[in-house]
Amino acid sequence: MYAEHTDVRHPFAPTGDTPLRTRAELRRHFAEGPARTPGVDRFEPVGHVHETADPEVVIFEFSYVGSANGRSFTVPCIFVARVRDGVIVESRDYVDHVGMASAFGRLHNLATALAADSGGDTSFRTQS
Repeated sequence: MYAEHTDVRHPFAPTGDTPLRTRAELRRHFAEGPARTPGVDRFEPVGHVHETADPEVVIFEFSYVGSANGRSFTVPCIFVARVRDGVIVESRDYVDHVGMASAFGRLHNLATALAADSGGDTSFRTQS
């Protein structure tokens, strides 16, 4: 579904966005993805496609639905993709990453990575 050279990004990735630029990078990304995680019984996208005024741009509004380690989950997502000549040349994938970590029992791993990124400061601050 992806062009040989593409630009796929995850702007809300909590530990930083690493663009995927080639079909080979996308294959590796999906090969290591949640559907391949031990304990996953079911993992599928359920939703629909919205066409836009720009014939190259489509919006995939869906949820990843499934079960892992005996627990059901639903993780909302929206992908905004540019399709040219029948393949995806660009995509911005907005995923509930905390929901994904929760669904696959990885909240502790995510919290640890976030704490490391913050220099160990796990407090949440707001400005008034």
